[in-house]
Amino acid sequence: MLDRVTGMRVFARAAASGSLSAAARHLGMSPAMATKHVDALERHLGVKLFHRSTRRLTLTDAGSLYLDACQRILADIDESEAAVASQRVEASGLLRLNMPLSFGSRFIAPRMPVFAKRHPAVRVELGLTDSQVDLIEGRWDIAIRIGRLVDSPLQARRLGDCPVLVCAAPAYLDARGVPRRVAELAQHNCLGYTLSPWCGSSEWAFGRDGAVRVPISGDLAANNGEALLAAALGGQGVIYQPLFIVAEALERGELVALELDQPSYALGGIHALYPPDRRPPAKVRAMLDFLSEIFAGPPPWLAR
Repeated sequence: MLDRVTGMRVFARAAASGSLSAAARHLGMSPAMATKHVDALERHLGVKLFHRSTRRLTLTDAGSLYLDACQRILADIDESEAAVASQRVEASGLLRLNMPLSFGSRFIAPRMPVFAKRHPAVRVELGLTDSQVDLIEGRWDIAIRIGRLVDSPLQARRLGDCPVLVCAAPAYLDARGVPRRVAELAQHNCLGYTLSPWCGSSEWAFGRDGAVRVPISGDLAANNGEALLAAALGGQGVIYQPLFIVAEALERGELVALELDQPSYALGGIHALYPPDRRPPAKVRAMLDFLSEIFAGPPPWLAR
């Protein structure tokens, strides 16, 4: 019995070219063998797939229907074979990885030597910026995003959680008092993050869904969490920032997390986004696995 998958390939190629001879040349077999494959398919199916003339093949109605099925089946076979084969491909080449500045410089860049030892054929370009980039237009292989994801065709791998806290230095609270309700923040010097719609320079969002909006004001706003942290450590005001920014200062007692009457906004998780390729390159898979490994245990800002 002739191989049915090969018969499907001969049939699909003959349908595309209108010639069994052309299909045979493309697949590296004799015209007689190509004819045998199509004949075997027709016998198996019990229908004619082609109207045959001395000049050209044309599909029958049954042939048109079968061609659609063949194309889907062959595409799945090719994809599965490529996916398995790609596991043997060594990760190599330039990998462009984009992420927020503070997050990347604190928790990813220090771990790059480990990745480099595991994958010496990969060169990594880190793009550190708090502004969101267009992954496709900017030709980034992976982008780490913090917060709630918007609908997009991008693939996403969740790495971990990202709680946010309202904090201030003990010296500031001694001088200005400790707010207990979110409404009291209006009487405090609140240092806003200009790139965020939920902890900006004019209002902060509270409640898990961000429905509680509190007007705030302050004498400093910045587009970087490290700058706001430095100002808060100096006693300038109150900040509303992710735990990864403030964890060390909280542990040392340099900042105090405020207990308010509304929960902090559920900012969302930390995700690695990558283009919608069903077979990402080995270098992308290697980095995704490495990032997942970093977050497999306690988050790096809490790990000892």
